[in-house]
Amino acid sequence: MEQLPEDGATVLITGAGPAGLVLGNLLLAEGIDCLIVERQSRAHVERRARAGFLGAHTVRVLTAGGLAGGLLAAGRQHDTCAFRTEDGEFELVYGERGNGEVHTVYPQQDLVRDLVAEFLARGGDIRFDTEAVALTGVDGHRPELLTRTADGLTRVLSGAFVAGCDGRHGLARTAVPATAARRHHRDHRVSWLALLAAAPQSMAAVAYAVHEAGFAGHMARTPDVTRYYLQVPRGTDPQDWTDERIWSELHLRMRADRYGPLHEGAVLERRVVDMASDVQDPIQYGRLFLVGDAASLISPSAAKGANLAVMEAEILARALTAAVRGGDEKPLAAYSADCLPRIWRAQEFSHWMINLLHGPAGDHDEAVFLRGLQRARLESLRTSRRHQDHFAENYVGI
Repeated sequence: MEQLPEDGATVLITGAGPAGLVLGNLLLAEGIDCLIVERQSRAHVERRARAGFLGAHTVRVLTAGGLAGGLLAAGRQHDTCAFRTEDGEFELVYGERGNGEVHTVYPQQDLVRDLVAEFLARGGDIRFDTEAVALTGVDGHRPELLTRTADGLTRVLSGAFVAGCDGRHGLARTAVPATAARRHHRDHRVSWLALLAAAPQSMAAVAYAVHEAGFAGHMARTPDVTRYYLQVPRGTDPQDWTDERIWSELHLRMRADRYGPLHEGAVLERRVVDMASDVQDPIQYGRLFLVGDAASLISPSAAKGANLAVMEAEILARALTAAVRGGDEKPLAAYSADCLPRIWRAQEFSHWMINLLHGPAGDHDEAVFLRGLQRARLESLRTSRRHQDHFAENYVGI
């Protein structure tokens, strides 16, 4: 195996998702050189479909950083969500509640494409098809990252700091010794069949359907593509769900017989998501700082993942700028303390949403009792202005 000469940058970044790309662009804007290592190809990361619900603060960060051209031109604002239950349907215009903020819907693959193009236009260095193999020296002054390309060439990269933006199962998280951090995990015992359909949205709002057969969700993505979710048993094989079966179940749970049929189309993607939450504390170790899913995994029930990643990238970019340009490492030392309260608040709301949308099956006493609590939560959300304000503030913000 041939090893190439050593090179590097002031900040090494593992992962070219929203976390790493936002961080890299913000650092370049401050004149700080950085290098991004990404295991997948550029084509792969630019077409990987993920969440597209961007909160108001995320849009502000991207706009201030000169990174929002695409989303401001093509993104669509959403200020309303609807709930369908056995008691009927109600809409909550959250843009008129809480802080009066809204979401901007912009597919994540489009955002990533924009961020990659901007990073390269600013002179940034991204090593696609390059795996981060080993990370050493993060507890010293000059960490080193061993990388391997798709054709087997290895290279040692060195930097003053490392930002781990390579996800929950990436190298960066494993580089933190088990004795140096505590990992908190919860399996919510709920699974979703996540679907992308080549069909226009069937209703103006995001819709959450609570049904005895299980939860169903409708989220607009583009004028021609809609995201749907179906609650399914743990261990479900997504290939067992044909297009016909999917649309039949969506019509049932969305109560199409009462509210009108859904616009159907070919199912472009089907995958199962097991709902789990995971937080590491602290999210830094020596010269290594975790961002995005590497710091905390959150269930998609409240669309917080990408928004947490951008928030953390913003905080880390400010701290790294203070350290590199001003010699002040106090903001870096406070990175975990600044981020973790916001992470836990997002986790709490996501957990609340899971309980709001998913009731246990069966006729035993506990299941009936818990479904009664679920029904009471929904009724409170429908009728209480204070409850709606609290929902709006947490639904859009972090």
